Amino acid sequence: MAAVMGASPLAEAFFVAFKLPNFFRRLFGEGAFNAAFVPMFSYKLAEGGREEALSFGRNIFMVLLSALLVFCMLMEIFMPVVMVVLAPGFLDDEKQFNLAVTLTRITFPYLLFISLVSLLSGMLNSVHKFVAGASAPILLNLCLILGLLLYDFTSLTAAHVASIAVAIAGIVQFLWLLYFCKKNGMTFNLFKPKLTPDTKEFLRKLVPGVIGAGVMQINLWVDIIIATFLPGAIAYLYYADRVNQLPLSIIGIALGTAMLPMLSKYFRKGEVEEAIHCQNRALEMALFLTIPAMVAFLVIAEPVVQVLFERGEFTAQNTLATSYALMAYALGLPAFVMVKIFTPAFFAQGDTKTPVRIAIYALILNVILNVFFVFLFQNMGIMPHIGLALATSISSWFNLTILFNLLIKNNKYRIENKTISRILKIIISSIIMAICLMFMRYNMDISVSSLIIMIAVGKISYMMCAFATKAITMEDLRRLRKKA
Repeated sequence: MAAVMGASPLAEAFFVAFKLPNFFRRLFGEGAFNAAFVPMFSYKLAEGGREEALSFGRNIFMVLLSALLVFCMLMEIFMPVVMVVLAPGFLDDEKQFNLAVTLTRITFPYLLFISLVSLLSGMLNSVHKFVAGASAPILLNLCLILGLLLYDFTSLTAAHVASIAVAIAGIVQFLWLLYFCKKNGMTFNLFKPKLTPDTKEFLRKLVPGVIGAGVMQINLWVDIIIATFLPGAIAYLYYADRVNQLPLSIIGIALGTAMLPMLSKYFRKGEVEEAIHCQNRALEMALFLTIPAMVAFLVIAEPVVQVLFERGEFTAQNTLATSYALMAYALGLPAFVMVKIFTPAFFAQGDTKTPVRIAIYALILNVILNVFFVFLFQNMGIMPHIGLALATSISSWFNLTILFNLLIKNNKYRIENKTISRILKIIISSIIMAICLMFMRYNMDISVSSLIIMIAVGKISYMMCAFATKAITMEDLRRLRKKA
């Protein structure tokens, strides 16, 4: 994508078109929906049996399908108005504005199918079948890659072809999950949805969770709104976020997905100590993987971005701008991941209101910091888009701090001495790794081979220190491998 579209206005129009359905998907599909649905489905599975749980799931499937059909049709009709609100900076360029509207109309049906994918994935996760849902995004990537490889054989622009690929990917992922649901005895038929007491309870939990579960996504979109006024900023933030999302998705989202049904079971049975033990082990493993990732992005951001993206339409200037954004996002990486660990503790207890209040505070802080940093950086001659990424990181740490303190205050979490000790050892190991990376960074030319060497040496130095300090043990790795 970087090679074909670079950081051009064409790329920025596509990124907005791609992000808009994903924004709603992460709010309604992955975030709030799973927070409200998975605990209820898990409870019915445990108390009422498989058939009662499936009946509930099928009804919610039809409720979601009906609501999304109406929502998608309205968005298609009023897309120009929506674009004025969500990408106001494009109004200065009529051609780019109209392109963004067209591309978003093509991509928006993706929301319908991918939200249904989240529902089916949640049902499979509740019966401890994680592979199908976790592997579904691979299909999106394959569709995008195939589309970009074939666009030369069409009369369309790369952005149009990529948008069509996104829409097709939604259908493919839905069929993928539908197949695995059927394989596990979960079949679905079309019928008129019923507004049962369970459905009403689900909707009551869903509405506040829309904000609570999607605080990071809301913050990211606030960045995009402001970025539309800064040339190239949308593309720089997009590419940086793609790299930053790699450890976040592999570690944070995976842990959060696995923890929600587990914590739901523990809190339902009153096994608070088991829940606390689960959170501490998850925190240790998350930071063992996340802190060195943060350090690596801070030290070798430019080599990473250059090797991954700098070819074709993606220039050296684009590399520099993107690497600075990656460093700013990396500062918040541990917070992003830890939020994914601690938020399920509220959802597992049926509390979707508390994260809403926290989300509002974090969102307000993010907006204030966005404006402040952009104004400050512009006056200091610093690339202003860096301030947008930095504000997102700071607001995520703010969000985490409140979540963490409330769980401790309500006796739903306490950090163990063992966990504190391991975190300190992880930090020491990461600092030693950083020294090794810095030495190589400034004594080697940037290339694919040199980056591979940097990563290999960084990994070896970190693991040696981690084993030496007992930040991690072989037993921990065996347990992780078994549960992965």
